[in-house]
Amino acid sequence: MIDRRDLAILDLLQRDAEMPVYRIAEAVNLSASACSRRIAELKRLGYISRTVAVLDREKLGLGLTVFVIVRAQHSSDWLERFRAALADTPEVLECHRLTGQADYILKLAVRDIANYDTVYKSLISRLSIQDMSAHISMEVIKDALALPIR
Repeated sequence: MIDRRDLAILDLLQRDAEMPVYRIAEAVNLSASACSRRIAELKRLGYISRTVAVLDREKLGLGLTVFVIVRAQHSSDWLERFRAALADTPEVLECHRLTGQADYILKLAVRDIANYDTVYKSLISRLSIQDMSAHISMEVIKDALALPIR
């Protein structure tokens, strides 16, 4: 069972994973060694699933975000082929299965419309899809990575 200090440690780390342990320890009133042990335990327990660098998409030429709504034509092995197709498509950042009229929503990071069209053609050539509609993001209003654990 994790306590309020563990939650505070997690909150600090999700905002800046490079924060030195001594600073985290100061913030949660622990010694650096005790804080380090808690962080190791949080990793072992799976509360910290991975540590990554958040890259600047614009600088890497991947500034266009496209959300794609997919209505599927399901068959016995369709989901398996869908997962494989998405795994082979690095432009797909996220995929969520939905309730309601649409089956899935995909979040893509692409260079431009031509790059999206290439991804689109690749997916429809591999999968039987009833409908696939793209929605281009015009502006990012909020892009938070931190979970509301405070």
